[in-house]
Amino acid sequence: MWTVVYIAPNKKEAEKVRDLFLGEGLLVKLNEVATSEDDPAYEVLVPESEVDEALEILGVV
Repeated sequence: MWTVVYIAPNKKEAEKVRDLFLGEGLLVKLNEVATSEDDPAYEVLVPESEVDEALEILGVV
């Protein structure tokens, strides 16, 4: 199951996080989500088994 670990405010930031995860060997998907603004936000998702590692990479834990 895929789990959201980060919500990026724009595509550029989402791609930056995606590339960071890919560089560390994680699987990653981006999902565009509707917002009330013109620019959509993006969910950054990783497999449930890689959540802890992804959060560590982001510096959350």
